[in-house]
Amino acid sequence: MRKTVVRFGIAFLLTFVFLFFFFRSVNWNEVFGYLTDVDLKFFILIVVLVPVHLLTRSFRWRFLLIHEKKDVRFYNMFAGVSVGFTVTLLFPGRIGELVRPLYLAQKEGMSKGFAIGTVVVERIFDIFTMCFLLGIFLLAKPLYASFFEGKEETYSNLQLWGIIGVALATFLLALILSLYFFREKALSVISSLLRPLPEKVSQRILKASKGFLQGLKFFHSVGNLLVYILLSFVVWIGIIFYYWLFFFAYKISVPFFLMCPYVFFVLIGASIPTPGMTGGFHLFSREGLTSLFNIDTNLAVGMTIVVHAIQVVVTCLVGYVILWKEGISLLQLKKLGEDAE
Repeated sequence: MRKTVVRFGIAFLLTFVFLFFFFRSVNWNEVFGYLTDVDLKFFILIVVLVPVHLLTRSFRWRFLLIHEKKDVRFYNMFAGVSVGFTVTLLFPGRIGELVRPLYLAQKEGMSKGFAIGTVVVERIFDIFTMCFLLGIFLLAKPLYASFFEGKEETYSNLQLWGIIGVALATFLLALILSLYFFREKALSVISSLLRPLPEKVSQRILKASKGFLQGLKFFHSVGNLLVYILLSFVVWIGIIFYYWLFFFAYKISVPFFLMCPYVFFVLIGASIPTPGMTGGFHLFSREGLTSLFNIDTNLAVGMTIVVHAIQVVVTCLVGYVILWKEGISLLQLKKLGEDAE
């Protein structure tokens, strides 16, 4: 109970701090005007396209899961992704990342550890993919410098965050590759560390660890790795395309390639474990819009509120429809993730 209170307290404190800086120095009359000053055609289009992100992630996830079970139902994968994001958007701590694999494991009778392992792989490749696209953007600067007036400080920040992202992803990738290729040794070390615990508890953790290492077995094939990298680019280019269309909804024309750094900013903000990505997403989006594209602060705040609201509302509606269909409550899913922690 105490752990939960502390976690919630930290999450809401972060949210408050980020929102304070997000709303600082804005003209509320202008912000409210921008909330509705949207091209209706593009607004409807981006609302309709929100679930595409869930579909592409589900398709990519299938490529990892078929190494354990070839006949996994696509609906169950889509449902797992949808309800996982719904929990993440409504509760702090990103417990939806655990809910998603555990939900699917229950539906498909798969190892929970294996399913969790596949999600760890996904997150590492998400970081790698966006850092790679950001790297291309930074290297190509001489080609677009004449018509792209981003602040030099912003370039420096992008380089810093890109290096941090690559370093983190490389460390995690090296770690899980070591765990997989030296899994017997890894399991032996884990078993030794678990000796002080009660036998029942240690056996459960050891079983989950074995399942987790199984979830990494797609690394055994170079061909599998290359296909998965390609699918990761499909997922993130689709996300960039979504935000590109959103810019058109506000009559802002930006070359598609130049959307990469903005989406990278959004990725960083969305990774902060606040309820519904609130605060982190908003502040980093505002910073990206103003420093990369010289967009007016009030417009940047209005755009950010709208795009965040669309994603949260549509994703949660999809998640709630699935929960209603399955006869599962949101609190049951939340407890599923908390128990796994």
